[in-house]
Amino acid sequence: MADEVLRFLDPHRGGTYLDGTLGGAGHARLILEATSPDGVLVGMDRDAEALAAAKNNLAAFGDRAILRQGNFSEMNTHLDLLEIDQLDGILLDLGVSSHQLDSPERGFSFREDGPLDMRMNPAAGVSAATVVAEAEADELRRIFRDYGEERWAGKIARAIVADRDQTPFVTTLQLAELVCRVVPGGRVPQRIHPATRIFQALRIYVNGELESLRSGLDVAWQRLKVGGRLVVISFHSLEDRIVKQTFRALAAGCNCPPRLAVCACGHQPKVRILTRKAVRATEDEIKINPRSRSAVLRAIEKLPEEDNQDV
Repeated sequence: MADEVLRFLDPHRGGTYLDGTLGGAGHARLILEATSPDGVLVGMDRDAEALAAAKNNLAAFGDRAILRQGNFSEMNTHLDLLEIDQLDGILLDLGVSSHQLDSPERGFSFREDGPLDMRMNPAAGVSAATVVAEAEADELRRIFRDYGEERWAGKIARAIVADRDQTPFVTTLQLAELVCRVVPGGRVPQRIHPATRIFQALRIYVNGELESLRSGLDVAWQRLKVGGRLVVISFHSLEDRIVKQTFRALAAGCNCPPRLAVCACGHQPKVRILTRKAVRATEDEIKINPRSRSAVLRAIEKLPEEDNQDV
């Protein structure tokens, strides 16, 4: 969604921007080009491999590209160290990157066999294999239900616990095979693989993605200059729901009871929503990049504190 990102982020010459999910640095490159010759971009990613690739991809921009390893929810710490107070724009392109999905050794995909890992930073936290090996059935059911919205969460969790003592789940295809065996109709060819929601749930849980998103959104809008913009691309309903609800809350005005003739709460909207309806990838883009089919873009613009305009 490169065109949509540039349209809503509206990067300008000399601006200071943050890409909190750098990945392959495709969006970062476009932002740096749009802010030439003196714009600055801070790029963050948990994944050391992604940062190494981004460093090569952005080498031509020299010190205009500042790369830091970390979660975007930690942007305050990094920006303070860089002595950057406020930003003209922030981009958060959520979820797993194409490079991570296409690298079997990272354990994100059930399409090829690899270690059941799923950590965006392999040097931190516990792997999906550890969760599957140690969590009780009720906890696995909760993870699959809450983070994957999986209909058969309990059935799959019980099957994992029953099987894991005999055959520990250490690879992606082991887990995918169990799901196909347990889910009714799991071996019948389908448009969506039966293990999709289970892998999504484990990835979100292992990386604390929803918690990072909530705290990251709260930090992000506060770091914006007045008129600065925050653009978020999400890829599943759990993420999009958090983004949508957060943006609506920030854009809300007076919340006094309707019977009051004069506002007593003094609550003013903090942002203006730029995307009344979620923006989705075009059919042409989906043909080129099928993974963009699930992408949902939302954007806001920060308002002055005393701005009373109708948003």
